[in-house]
Order: sequence, then C-alpha cells, then structure tokens
Amino acid sequence: MDKLLIRGGRKLGGEVLVSGAKNAALPELCAALLTDQPVTLHNVPRLEDVSTMLKLVRNMGVAVERDDNGTVRLDAGPLHTIEAPYELVKTMRASVLALGPLLARFGHAKVSLPGGCAIGSRPVDQHIKGLQAMGAEIVVEHGYMVARLPAGRTRLKGARILTDMVTVTGTENFLMAAALAEGETLLENAAQEPEIVDLAEMLIKMGARIEGHGTSHIRIQGVDKLHGCEHAVVADRIEAGTFLCAVAAAGGEVFLRHARADHLDAVIDKLRDAGCEVQAVEGGVRIVSTGAADLKAQAFRTTEYPGFPTDMQAQFMVLNCVAHGSAAVTETIFENRFMHVNELVRLGAAIHVDGRVALVEGGARLSGATVMATDLRASASLVIAGLVAEGETLVDRIYHLDRGYDRMEAKLRGLGADIERIA
Repeated sequence: MDKLLIRGGRKLGGEVLVSGAKNAALPELCAALLTDQPVTLHNVPRLEDVSTMLKLVRNMGVAVERDDNGTVRLDAGPLHTIEAPYELVKTMRASVLALGPLLARFGHAKVSLPGGCAIGSRPVDQHIKGLQAMGAEIVVEHGYMVARLPAGRTRLKGARILTDMVTVTGTENFLMAAALAEGETLLENAAQEPEIVDLAEMLIKMGARIEGHGTSHIRIQGVDKLHGCEHAVVADRIEAGTFLCAVAAAGGEVFLRHARADHLDAVIDKLRDAGCEVQAVEGGVRIVSTGAADLKAQAFRTTEYPGFPTDMQAQFMVLNCVAHGSAAVTETIFENRFMHVNELVRLGAAIHVDGRVALVEGGARLSGATVMATDLRASASLVIAGLVAEGETLVDRIYHLDRGYDRMEAKLRGLGADIERIA
C-alpha cells in the first residue's frame, strides 16, 4: 500500500494545472449510456474513481478509448448488460448514477447499492422516490436496486420531483432520466453545484432540453432520442481549493491554471479574511500568502453550494490549526466528517470536537509523525499539514487520495514541496 513521505517547511511557488472535476466526470461518463452514438470527453482526470467507472461501463459493453491527454471516447451502442455489479462499484458512491440513464434508455436496470468513503450515510431513497415519481417500479433486494418500467410503458414519464434534501447525485440522476422521459419534469430543491451545470450543458449538446440548471428549479422537456457529443469536463473546484489552502498554510505564490474563482467564492472569501491575497486573473486564480505566521483563524459552517463546501472543511481546518486565534468549524452535511481530527492532533493540533462543531485553537507548531488517511478529503488535509509540519510526515492509506486527486504529489513537487510516494 503506497504512502506519502513529506518533509515540511518549504514555501510553494510556480504554476499548477487544475484537473477536470471528478464530480463532473463521473456523471458525464454515465451520460454516455443515454445514446447509441459516440461521446467524447476531454479533460477527464486520471483518478481511481474514473478508472472504476470506466471498468463499470466496459463491463456493460461500452467501447472505451482513453489516451494520456485526458480524452475518453465512449460508444454505448453495443451494450449487452444493464447491471452494475457490487464487485465493480463497492468502493464508489457514484455507481448510483448509472441507474437513471439505464432506466431511461432501456426501461430496466440493476445497480448495486453504492460504497465509498465512510463519512456518513448517503441514502439512495431520494433517487428511488424521484424515479418512482417518473413511473419506475423499483425494489431493493440482495443489495441491489432493481428498476423497470411498468408493463405497457416504453418511457419514463415527466413528473414534479421535490426531494426531502438537496442531493447532488439525485439531481444528476433525475436530469439524465428526465432527458429521455415523456413530457416535462420539474426538479425542485435541486442541487446548484457547478458540476450540475456542466452535466446539463453536456446533455444539451446531446439534444436535451433543459432550463434553470444552476438554480434550485430545473425544468426538463423530454426528447425521444439523444445523440453523441464532444464536451470538456469543468475544472475541479475542490482540487483548486485544496491547493489554495496548501499555499495559504505553507506560504508562497502560485498560479492555478484553469481554476474558476466564481466556483470558489465562499472559500476565497475566507482565505482573504485569513490574510491571503487571492485574485481571479486571465486563465485561472493567483494566490499569495506569507504563511502561517500572518494568518488569522476563520470560523465557517459547511452548507450546500454556493455556501462553504463540506469537501473543503478538512483542508481549511489545517489552516486554522496553524493560524492565530481560535475558530469554530461547523459541519452540517455529513455526521461523521471529523475523522481527520485525531490524526491532526497527532501532529500537534489543538482541536476539540463537540458533536458537529470542532473548536480549533490556532498557533500550533505541527511536528511530523506517521498518520493515517480515513477518507478522501481527510487525506488532503494531512498532506497540507505535512507541508507545514517540522520534520517528516508519513501519510498512510493514500488510496483514498488517489480516488479524488490527479497525481497530487507530482503537482506539489512541481511547486517546490519535498514530497515523494513510497510503495
């Protein structure tokens, strides 16, 4: 099992290329199931979850070509199975995104209940309720969601879908299913993330009729058939935010090419309040930080987009650990997303957790130690901590990191960090 060895204390400088967003690429790979014509995606990140999704669609019969420049070509014309088996999706929550496209195009689907990081419950009942509103018959048996259209029906039907909570993958599933449904579908309480907008833009290129994406009310007019398209995956705002926090904590000046400042308003506002200089410039975002000595801890509360993202909570917490002052971090999205706290404490952080609130006492002098990653974003927080800690930090179980960051250690090394992967 690979590990990362980090020798802290170096400032970061230079330019880093932000990869395509995992949370856009995964649903867009599934969107290729909606048509029998070829689909070409550019800027697809090299991640374990992407490789898993490609294995999944290949297993269904999709012809897949992938090059070293981030281009993936998919042809779902010759599909021979509509099952997403547990063996292929047990490590990836996004497997549920195959349900809507398969059901919409073929009228039936069998998808394993998803796996992924152990950061809290991610109920699929919202997906099931929404697709049932569109006329699907769905049962959960032996760990699988088995869905089909009623006898005599050949297409899903448009419906008004109001979810009990804001669900990103639910919104994506409904978008894809409704694109081929009969009549109009109205999604209320829809997720507004940039990845939702990017998926909708891809579907529109395929011939879908969608309005309101990027708001909480999305309207879809179903069409009889979708065609192939060519689409570039939007830049990963969470990867960009992670590098912003790394530079803020370690100090330095870095240009993040392809980063979108308008997708990171909440994070950038907090970084500026902490004492960093962050600017949107042509082609990306530039950050300048003098390092932990001049930072001020910032309280924040995670919430749905466009609020502060839960996927940035762990990374920004590291910044608070080494900044001046104290700050409360409130996690409202997942009930078990403070698992990185104990590992940060091993490095010398002062953090007290009470339920969904972590009180961080700043000014800590972190010192290197062996730590263990517990989930994807926790991994990133430990890497940032290692960059500012004195001595050597060894981060174990970095397969979590590889699920969501495209060659993170190589990109950091390009910025001047002393970091290496150890087999």
